[in-house]
Amino acid sequence: MKIEQIKDKLKELLDEKRYVHSIGTMECAVKLAERFGEDVQKAMIAGLVHDVAKCLDKQQLLNCALKSGIVIDNIMRSQIELLHGPAGSYLARKLFGIEDVDILNAIAYHTTGRENMSKLEKIIYVADLIEPSRQFEQVEKLREKSFEDLEKAVVMAMDNTLKYVIDRGGLIHPNTIYARNWLILRESGEVR
Repeated sequence: MKIEQIKDKLKELLDEKRYVHSIGTMECAVKLAERFGEDVQKAMIAGLVHDVAKCLDKQQLLNCALKSGIVIDNIMRSQIELLHGPAGSYLARKLFGIEDVDILNAIAYHTTGRENMSKLEKIIYVADLIEPSRQFEQVEKLREKSFEDLEKAVVMAMDNTLKYVIDRGGLIHPNTIYARNWLILRESGEVR
């Protein structure tokens, strides 16, 4: 499916704010892909489609997430908004015919991250947080870091997310902890 056809379908599925966010994420993902030598077309598609499930209701999210093949744990069931990643991966395949596993994983894990993230997964994780409509205290610093060092930007973004969730008494998904620890160990040379 061509990019313009995907955009047309997303306009039907998303509210205006989420559609604008998806376009912004796509544009940031393309710039990061160019900066770090990733496939620009894959980054464009993953960035555009990453939130395809964001406007589904809770039951639709759960149904789609269960069909994604990703294990849905109790934390995701408790914090239902986390399901829009796995549900989006399922919808990307069903609605747009996307079969590229790296794109589907970038969509599925863009909210939690995971251990051993691919370069595309890191790009989508960061692009989702730095696109122009995002406004939070550390966003400018994160935008700068994203184009300097992608892995350090992912750790910085995870640190911000963890602090935000802890301050609100929320649950922390273990994938985020595993991803952050893996990136730090990789930086120190303890894992490859």
